[in-house]
Amino acid sequence: MADEIQAAKRPRRARMSINVMIPNMLTLIALCSGLTAIRYAYEQQWEYAALAILAAAILDALDGRMARLLKGTSKFGQELDSLSDMLCFGVAPPMMLYFWSLKDYGRYGWIFVLVFAVGCALRLARFNTAAEDPDPPAWAASFFTGVPAPAAAGLVLLPMIVSFYLWEDAMRHPELSAIMTVLVSGLMVSAVPTYSFKKVGLSPKMVLPLMIVVGLVIASMLNAPWVTLSGILTAYLISIPFAVRAHRAISKRAGAGDLLDDDASDDDATVPF
Repeated sequence: MADEIQAAKRPRRARMSINVMIPNMLTLIALCSGLTAIRYAYEQQWEYAALAILAAAILDALDGRMARLLKGTSKFGQELDSLSDMLCFGVAPPMMLYFWSLKDYGRYGWIFVLVFAVGCALRLARFNTAAEDPDPPAWAASFFTGVPAPAAAGLVLLPMIVSFYLWEDAMRHPELSAIMTVLVSGLMVSAVPTYSFKKVGLSPKMVLPLMIVVGLVIASMLNAPWVTLSGILTAYLISIPFAVRAHRAISKRAGAGDLLDDDASDDDATVPF
């Protein structure tokens, strides 16, 4: 009888909607895709491995947006997403490069795998810490600090992607893979601002041209995927100096606004009436 009374007093757990689980499902699929990329690389199926990383990047871009649309954001989902990003973009890409070319360095080639993985871990830890800032600047959503992990995975694999259609022997030199690994690792942990493209303002006149451009990119991806992906990654690299310039301009304007506010408050404090 006492057990029945205690059971009646226990609050029933609210049922969770399946919509809340969709973003986590996408994250888990991305995690499996990253693991599959390592398997394909071990089997020397390089194009399938690169496609698996591309799929993981697309799913990583979708899960956060789906969580916000379905109002399914949670601390659990954020932690799961970070763990998935670490494996998909911090472990799988350097492992692919190791099997592809860095192993020619012997035991020293493994050092570059570790450098990239550590850089990605530090970058994700910094991102998660910055996301907890209760009062970020208004322009902070327009920029990342350093290169984000999915973009870094694509950049470090750029020599492999180019080798699928051009200069295979030259692209496969371990020296090139080592240099790219160090450079991209440095960009991940650097303070270089890069575009986030999360809150890009678009005028109504630009909607139709943008849709045409998106259609052309999709058609190019279907017909010449590696050339198109190389072009996208190269364009991203070119955008970094412009992001630095835009960030400096916005920071100066924000700093000037703060100074004007401080001067105004000082003037108000000295008004005799």
